[in-house]
Amino acid sequence: MTEAQAGGIEPTIIPRDQHAISRSQISERALTVLYRLKNAGYGAYLVGGGVRDLSLGREPKDFDVATDATPDEVKALFRNCRLIGRRFRLAHVHWGPEIIEVATFRALSPPPADDDGGDRVVEDGMILRDNIYGTIEEDALRRDFTINALYYNIADFSVVDYAGGMADLQAGRLRLIGDPAVRYREDPVRMLRAVRFAAKLGFTIDAGTAEPIPRMADLLDDIPPARLFDEVLKLFMAGQGVETFEALRQHGLFRYLFPASDTALDDDEHGQLITFIARALESTDRRVNEERPVTPAFLFAALLWPAILAQLPGGRLQPGVDRELFEQSVTEALERQLRQVAIPKRFAMPMREIWALQPRFDTRSEKKAKRLFSHPRFRAAYDFLLLRGEAGLVDRELADWWQQYTTSSADAPPPTPPRRRRRGGRRRRGNGAGGDAPPADVDGG
Repeated sequence: MTEAQAGGIEPTIIPRDQHAISRSQISERALTVLYRLKNAGYGAYLVGGGVRDLSLGREPKDFDVATDATPDEVKALFRNCRLIGRRFRLAHVHWGPEIIEVATFRALSPPPADDDGGDRVVEDGMILRDNIYGTIEEDALRRDFTINALYYNIADFSVVDYAGGMADLQAGRLRLIGDPAVRYREDPVRMLRAVRFAAKLGFTIDAGTAEPIPRMADLLDDIPPARLFDEVLKLFMAGQGVETFEALRQHGLFRYLFPASDTALDDDEHGQLITFIARALESTDRRVNEERPVTPAFLFAALLWPAILAQLPGGRLQPGVDRELFEQSVTEALERQLRQVAIPKRFAMPMREIWALQPRFDTRSEKKAKRLFSHPRFRAAYDFLLLRGEAGLVDRELADWWQQYTTSSADAPPPTPPRRRRRGGRRRRGNGAGGDAPPADVDGG
């Protein structure tokens, strides 16, 4: 679609009395940003996930703003503003731990060939950098899903809808804006986001949006491993990990995140490995939904366990396994995985410790059990053992013995206490991908 075509679209304007969003639900800091932009003569809109979640009666994790002010103009209005990003230039307005992200409307189509003032780089259909600014109409059509292209206008408290997003919200439908094949080629991570949003919201992926995914999934091979690590965390640590895992397998995406594990799952005749991963994800989901602490180390240890077992005799961790063979299997599985999804050392080391302790559970000796209790990674390794027992990957009597001994022993460490989640704005953290991941203004949070 061209700029001229974009400018001809008439939006649906939903007045205040016909939508569910109230200013009382919006962060005071976000309102400050919106009003200061408005009073300075700029357009100011709440956009993306904030509008979507408020419309669904959910509590947003953060609030993003879209405007016709350039990043430099935004910075001039806020002393507490920092400009970030190379691929997508953004303004972050800081108030302690709360950050309001402000994005300038982006243009829909590239500039003429003789225009050397642009800042857009597209290679093989993938957008590598884009800092060309446009109108709200163009910005709406640049966004990924229709439900993320809703704009709350602080000037009159209406919701502006250019892509039929409100109807899709009401229908529980996730639909890409534009040609799905083109949009996935622009940014292959949108395929993962389709699965994530559908699981998070309980929505159905539109047939036209879902159809190209299996045949285009291999485009994920071109995504930097550090960026895929961030996406995996979003996929599996949001409280809907089980549904997300099933959808990733259904659409042929899991193999491009965990290739060796996916192969092992395909060869899993009795479904024990599938059960093991499902139990691990259920445990993570439960902790997330109870607002208890979770660690990516345990999750990644579970997701890679099938890849380790596949290299052992019989595809199982047998009692008395050769230590050198086991360590070699761990190293090879981890090295292969790092080429696909980068795992920081601060998580890789605990993963190795969880795995390394598994053979030590084979001995039912109170003396050795007491020594094992003192290991700082015992609790995670013990939970890992119980999951193996539930899935039939280890002798159930062994898991029961350790469960009984741990429950009755005074030497056992106490369980991790619940931790309340702090209220207020969520602090955005770097994605580890050198600033190359698309911001929430493009893809809806």
